Amino acid sequence: MRLHLLIVCTAVLAWPFVRADGADPVPLAVQSRIELGDVHGRIDHLAVDLKRQRLYVAELGNDTVGVVDLEEGRVMETLRGLKEPQGIGYEPTTDTLYIANGKDGSVRLYKGEDLAPVGSIDLGDDADNVRIEEAAHRVWVGYGSGSLAVIDANSRQKVADIPLPAHPESFRLDPNGSQIFVNLPRARQIAVVDRATDKQVATWKTDLLLANFPLALDDAGQILSVFRIPARLAIFRKQDGRRLQVLDTCGDSDDLFFDSKRHRVYVTCGDGAIDVFSRGANGYQHVGRLATSSGARTSLFVPEMDRLYLAVRATSSTPAAIWVVRPEP
Repeated sequence: MRLHLLIVCTAVLAWPFVRADGADPVPLAVQSRIELGDVHGRIDHLAVDLKRQRLYVAELGNDTVGVVDLEEGRVMETLRGLKEPQGIGYEPTTDTLYIANGKDGSVRLYKGEDLAPVGSIDLGDDADNVRIEEAAHRVWVGYGSGSLAVIDANSRQKVADIPLPAHPESFRLDPNGSQIFVNLPRARQIAVVDRATDKQVATWKTDLLLANFPLALDDAGQILSVFRIPARLAIFRKQDGRRLQVLDTCGDSDDLFFDSKRHRVYVTCGDGAIDVFSRGANGYQHVGRLATSSGARTSLFVPEMDRLYLAVRATSSTPAAIWVVRPEP
């Protein structure tokens, strides 16, 4: 009887994502939590250095960037003296970390090996999301009242600007073409940019869907964008912007990722949840929700590590942390 009871208890402990209400299991599990130390206020975006197993955390409210050793599960260093860091990107071919600062519009550069500063690029205002185009040795930064800056990774200089009608939020580079898809919530549109000509070539109006911040691409030629007003996940056809689906999702989302291994989408939301959608023959459907913490709306899914890293703000009783979330099965 004791052995039977032990086996039952072990099985229950190994299944932490079963919902207490008896509904279907949530296909995510919190594997561990890495405390960030004395970090308060808003946390923005994340980046990863796969070679060194480092996670970079934009601690906007602290004017710092935390450097997390993922193998050891601890903060190994803190980069200070920043000005509201928002976007981060690690460019592996030149071993350079790029940090975009919202308050002074600068992009600070650090050497990956020892995190020594190696330069700064002044964009003027509200430097935000960063994307790495590794094959072309280019770094893209959204900033200001409406621009994408193009930085040459080899010279570490800005080489072009692409004007847009409003400040760009999340944007993604098409790995199978020359397009960039850009969320422009203040213009109520998704812009399509051709990076071969450095020009906006199409505009997709979002109509009554407002505040489109996160954006992702799936492997079926579709663009996924999450709107905050109302809280919806919308799926668009890449070729012409035709809206294929609109699904309810959690509120105050700021990040969205596609998991190609499982054909799933993860939406992280500031109202304290991660929503999971799965793509089937008839499109996407909601398959689960993991409760998190209020304000935990930024994250990074790393396919090579098969983990979703969620930035969780400090509360009156718990410190700021990175939650390491494991997809199941």
